[in-house]
Amino acid sequence: MTRSWNRSALAAAALVLGSGGAALAAGIGQPAHYQLGLQEPVTEVAEAAHNLHTALVWIITLISLFVLALLVTVVVRFNEKKNPVASRTTHHTGLEIAWTVIPVLILVGIAIPSFRLLKLQIELPKADMTVKVYGNQWYWSYEYPGEEGGFKFDSNPLEQADAEKASQPYLLAVDNEMVVPAGKTVVLQIVGNDVIHSFSVPSLGFRMDAIPGRLNQTWFKTDREGIYYGQCSRLCGQNHYKMPIAIRVVSQANYATWLADAKKKFASAEDGAVRVAARAPAAE
Repeated sequence: MTRSWNRSALAAAALVLGSGGAALAAGIGQPAHYQLGLQEPVTEVAEAAHNLHTALVWIITLISLFVLALLVTVVVRFNEKKNPVASRTTHHTGLEIAWTVIPVLILVGIAIPSFRLLKLQIELPKADMTVKVYGNQWYWSYEYPGEEGGFKFDSNPLEQADAEKASQPYLLAVDNEMVVPAGKTVVLQIVGNDVIHSFSVPSLGFRMDAIPGRLNQTWFKTDREGIYYGQCSRLCGQNHYKMPIAIRVVSQANYATWLADAKKKFASAEDGAVRVAARAPAAE
């Protein structure tokens, strides 16, 4: 009986580890069930943010363990039974200096990589292409300005049946994706048309508010082809959950094919924004 139970327990553990191993590491471009950690980064900014996050987790863990050790020591060594006569010590100059200086040094150590990451995020490199992003209640609009583009379209979530049919995640999949070429620096110009929204794609390492009357900018660059999902990260009203973001990164050749098709489908729209799907070719 015991041997049988042990075999069953080992089999169950193997099943959990086997099925959960992939879940422990976040998915690429989208969240995973029972995910621990952040989504896999595919840009320089996202990689820097992940490294800083990992370092902070270690720092917080060490500080928490140190404080726990102090609390246990105080409880064990300085309880009423062992110290019936309370100490009359009011302060200790060395300790007061230590618990002031050490936290300051830790904060300075955290601030240096934080400022480096902030500089990397807010300093826009020279753009290879620009896409304008408009937040609306409740959908996104994308505009490809200039001679290369000259068109604009809306992006709405797919219904559950359509998402399943296309083998895409429900509440993340959209009818019209933003499509960009791999290896190019993409600058995003983001504005809100009604209330405050937030344009965020975790794997690409950016989150920027879409504010009415204000132009915000961010950027990303990745050599890794694929589709990367995000969502509006500001509570913007009743259908806030219906504002998914899908950015498809394709090869230069596939991007040229999509661009030619998109010009035909979107540039002829009377108001410059239509809901006809223009799918990017599959990555090579």
